[in-house]
Amino acid sequence: MSEKEKNIVPSTAEAEMSEEEKQKLLEQFDKESKTRKFGSPVLKKAYRVFAIIVTLYHLVFASGLYMPETLKHRSIHVGMILILAFMLYPATKKASRKVIAWYDYVFIALSAAVPIYMCVDYVNIINRAGKPDMMDVVIGTLLTLVVLEATRRVCGMALPIISIIFMIYSLMGTKQGLIPIDVPGIFLHRGYTWQKLMSHFFSNTEGIYGSSVNVASTYIFLFIAFGEVMNKCGMGQFFNDFANAIAGGTKGGPAKVAVVASGLLGMINGAAVAVVVTTGSFTIPLMKKSGYDDEFAGAVVATGSVGGQLMPPVMGAAAFIMADTLGMKYNELLLSAIIPAVIYYMGILFQIQMRAEKMGMQGTPKDQLPKMSQVMKEYGHLALPIIFLVYMLFFSGKTVIMAAFYTIVFTIIVAQCRKNTRMTFQDILDAMVASAKSTVSVAIACACVGIIVGSCSITGFALNMANTIISIGGKSLMFTLVFTMITCMILGMGLPSIPSYIITSTIAAPALVQLGIPALVAHMFCFYFAMFANLTPPVALAAFAAAGIAGGSPMKTGWASVKLALAGFILPYMFVYNTDLLLLDTPLAKAIQVAVTAAVGVFLISTAVEGFLFTKVNIVLRIASLIGAYLLIDSGLVTDIAGIVICAVVFVFQKAAAKKSAPAAA
Repeated sequence: MSEKEKNIVPSTAEAEMSEEEKQKLLEQFDKESKTRKFGSPVLKKAYRVFAIIVTLYHLVFASGLYMPETLKHRSIHVGMILILAFMLYPATKKASRKVIAWYDYVFIALSAAVPIYMCVDYVNIINRAGKPDMMDVVIGTLLTLVVLEATRRVCGMALPIISIIFMIYSLMGTKQGLIPIDVPGIFLHRGYTWQKLMSHFFSNTEGIYGSSVNVASTYIFLFIAFGEVMNKCGMGQFFNDFANAIAGGTKGGPAKVAVVASGLLGMINGAAVAVVVTTGSFTIPLMKKSGYDDEFAGAVVATGSVGGQLMPPVMGAAAFIMADTLGMKYNELLLSAIIPAVIYYMGILFQIQMRAEKMGMQGTPKDQLPKMSQVMKEYGHLALPIIFLVYMLFFSGKTVIMAAFYTIVFTIIVAQCRKNTRMTFQDILDAMVASAKSTVSVAIACACVGIIVGSCSITGFALNMANTIISIGGKSLMFTLVFTMITCMILGMGLPSIPSYIITSTIAAPALVQLGIPALVAHMFCFYFAMFANLTPPVALAAFAAAGIAGGSPMKTGWASVKLALAGFILPYMFVYNTDLLLLDTPLAKAIQVAVTAAVGVFLISTAVEGFLFTKVNIVLRIASLIGAYLLIDSGLVTDIAGIVICAVVFVFQKAAAKKSAPAAA
């Protein structure tokens, strides 16, 4: 490990990390965790009261008891989140984290003024849309400035800088632009005045109050609240014990437990770095004790945590934005995501199994594992909210918002069934505060992305960029896919996964659609690579956080994560060339066929990567395995049969080689 890496990786003991150590690690790799710890009881109480009010407002909205007009609701939501952001996040590293600075109160007042103005003058604002008066421009300017400043504090500089570049681009143009300079080439547009741009951002649903804020103010907030309620009633312990009972005793058991636990928690939580720190603090030391090296142990937790955002029935937050953007029902999106998500985790588990066999590992002794009967007795009732959520989403006929609301209420009721999961009134209030706090980073990013999306919509940039991507790709689907992947990965290195997905899907997905790819497939392609940016060096926050727990090299852990998640990097190409993987009008028999062939393909990839199947795999069979996996990417019957045959040949050869080497080993 280099000296530089030693400086950024805190050494951790083999024992489980303390809460203080977890928080320090979170703050090191996740800027969104660097919040104030109020020194004054008055400030702390004021913050808690306001956070509870924010959560109550969103719950009341979800219940249908009070549903203001669209722009009013989105403006109230953004205003509340901005106030929380300026209460929680200091302006600089040196600013006090115990008190709120005087200038933060100014930002809080400005944040409150925008929704107040929207609610008081709503009818006139709507009537003036496109022809703003001076006050509309002033309020729109204030909104833009406070959103940019809040985003800088919460998410870092990357997203505000990109937003400002898009604003400048919108203002350029000799016809009517504020900046009388034409943009060269295909990105030429007429240009817009500051008044027109601020009106676009403030007084319609294509700017800051666009679809991403709509999703943040409804689905995302409610599902984050659901996750916080689950966390308070002991869901994390249930996931860990459940995973241990299922897989802890098998070869490579601790690593399999880490994958299952991280995936289950990541599915509900959706924040990869937070999941890494939560589950990795106790699974990584177990993996190291069982014989895995630091980098592989960290990679297991990182890949398992990131994959949670791909797994139904919750899929983190970006999936809600995708469903809203595509105008499709959320339960339809969940069905499309099932097979790729399962295949992704199969790829990780295959590699873990092969490595465990290669290293001669054994599972955790049964007497050290929780018994399934005891786990279900103590925590089994916590599975009911997940089942209830699936029922509400797929069979009740209720909207996603109502499904989430009823599931939150149902979870609180079910948690009361046993003493060890029972929630007190204080626990419920704590969950409400945590819900508002956890939403800040997502909602602020969604509001700032509205500046970028609004600039793209008013200038036609997205369509122009799509034509450029196709031009660079030479109208070749594969080249266009590769270029889109690179774009997603680069943007994802400096941005949280949600804004990364929104920006790349806005810019790159239209190019794929123009080449004849269904819109859902194009968006899923962007979605996968936006998520995987958390794993890919040189900036791989989930992998780096895992390295911080394991004490390994961050860069080596990042590359180990890429290797372990290799099936996930290939999956998007598989469902582009074989849309049946996403169950798009796919008969049951065909769905089973593509699921099986995809699983076989992932098995071959794992064999090639690990170089082990029963015994060491020679270079010829590793190459053959890669060829077989490649053939299974195609949806044709001939290529599927060829891929299956190659798998069978590799399997038989390796089985024979293992038998042959067994006597020699004996």
